[in-house]
Amino acid sequence: MQYRKGPVMVGATMVGVTAIGFWAVLALLTVATRGIPPLQVLALSFGVAFLAGMLVLALRGRAALERLRQPLAPWLTAFCALFLYHALYFYALATIPPARASLIAYLWPLLIVLMAAWLPGGQSLRARHLAGAAMGLLGTALIFADGSAPIQDAGSLSGYAAAGACALIWSGYSVANRRFSQVPSEMLVGVCGAVALAGGLLHFALEDSVRPDALQWGAIVLLGIGPVGLAFLAWDHATKHGNLPLLGALSYLAPLASTLLLVLTGLAPASLAIGLAALLIVGGAGLASLSPRR
Repeated sequence: MQYRKGPVMVGATMVGVTAIGFWAVLALLTVATRGIPPLQVLALSFGVAFLAGMLVLALRGRAALERLRQPLAPWLTAFCALFLYHALYFYALATIPPARASLIAYLWPLLIVLMAAWLPGGQSLRARHLAGAAMGLLGTALIFADGSAPIQDAGSLSGYAAAGACALIWSGYSVANRRFSQVPSEMLVGVCGAVALAGGLLHFALEDSVRPDALQWGAIVLLGIGPVGLAFLAWDHATKHGNLPLLGALSYLAPLASTLLLVLTGLAPASLAIGLAALLIVGGAGLASLSPRR
């Protein structure tokens, strides 16, 4: 299992950066769906991703549709990761302050940077990766420095636990996905359909349905097209062929942008800690991005 060198790795890494950009608006769009049960949001947003993806594949012809037929192992791996991550993420944002939930979930970039060194045949984990990840982690922690929104009950505790589980699930999936580097990313269109079906079945069994209003429908459609749809196709390709330590460090830009969007829209308080966090997170990502001279 070797890292691909040169233009292939660079191009795949840049594709991964587009996914990071989409995920910057994930928390904002999820907050816009508040009032809708988490499993219903899961089913609807992944249903949009599936329908949009199938339309694109159909327009590309039969050969593109046949890429959905892949071995069971990558299907199950992707399904479990996408379903569990989003079910827990939507639950966390529905039960605890959105900035807190988003930032705890975004501990996964640090875990990716550290886990990537364990890959057989992978490139070594260099000091700049560790330093950049540490700066990003410190910057993320600073956003919690105001001490607001303490854990008050079992409900909020479960929300924080769900956000922490998100970090473990997504980092583990991103690293394990390297095993399936020969599996085309188009397979994820079918996985989105399976996630939507599973989410819908659990929703009808465990939750009461809520009719979305126009704003909520808009957020669901945007979730399905961007952070849930295109983002995961891009991330799948990047984690299979790109530079995992660098992707992990650059991913710290997503929680920064996500938090700033929540502040600008009045959904999270502004503070000096956010300004200091910005310097550390962007600086850490820049440090990890540096290429040493040969």
